Amino acid sequence: MPQQLFIFIQLEFPWALGPPDGRYLLRGRVDGGAEHVVVLNTLGARHAAIGRAPDAAARRPSFLERRRPRGPGREATADPAAVLTTRVTVIDPVPLSAEQQARAWLEELDREHESRAAVAVVNRVLHLHRIAAADPYTHEVSPAQALVIRAGWGEGEQVADGRWLHARELPWTPRRRRAAGTRRVIADRSAALRPLERLAALLGARSASLLCEELALRARLDLDHGRVRHAALELDRAYSAAIPELRAEARQDLTLRIAELEQLRPGVAAQADAALPDEAASSAAQPDEEIVRHALERLEAVMRARTAAGFSLKR
Repeated sequence: MPQQLFIFIQLEFPWALGPPDGRYLLRGRVDGGAEHVVVLNTLGARHAAIGRAPDAAARRPSFLERRRPRGPGREATADPAAVLTTRVTVIDPVPLSAEQQARAWLEELDREHESRAAVAVVNRVLHLHRIAAADPYTHEVSPAQALVIRAGWGEGEQVADGRWLHARELPWTPRRRRAAGTRRVIADRSAALRPLERLAALLGARSASLLCEELALRARLDLDHGRVRHAALELDRAYSAAIPELRAEARQDLTLRIAELEQLRPGVAAQADAALPDEAASSAAQPDEEIVRHALERLEAVMRARTAAGFSLKR
């Protein structure tokens, strides 16, 4: 019988993702075929300092130490704490019958696209685990947070154990950061510094965050992960907060932008209504993703413009 090979994308994160170790089969619908197999393995604690092995300070607490909830624990040390590492392997359940096919896949692989696609699958698992476990602190991940990203192939049980016959590392270098030219490099650096400037202003109480900012971020997260109904509802709340919040700042440079948000407001509210179940409707309505996406992008543009010319002082 010819050897069956399975291709995979594997990522490692320096924390426990949430779901227990094991193999998770993902389907698009109850009667559909398997779309992905996701395998989670918690690896032994690694020491945060590179090249330093865990020592006695990283040991598990004793039974008596665990029974004493009051008072300080053992003597503190300055050594970095040991951390758990989670290895998550996203496997294509359709096997290949020849190694030549696997090699061709790896050679022609679009590493950014495949990394993002694998992370989207992982985030689907994490989102559903958050709901199943009622754990609001389970959160999605991004490729940039991975310690390493690998692509390769191996036999079934081998890949399911996080091992392989052949694999390569995929450096995370998004295309938007690879543009050549000094002008683009300077622009990227400027964009990277501005969040630090605003963070300092927020921490120093020289600027105030808006309620709509957090709501818009949540809408963006859900929209990027295909949860359009969630995004529509969150965007509706973001618009409800954004217009009065921005008006209260009396920024003349944002007048036209705020007027645009007011024009978009009825359409945003309509998409939120479509996201809610309606007993009178014969079939479940769905928000229009393009309308939601456009309205969110316009709100994000206002947020960028608000901070580009300086931060509003807390009144």
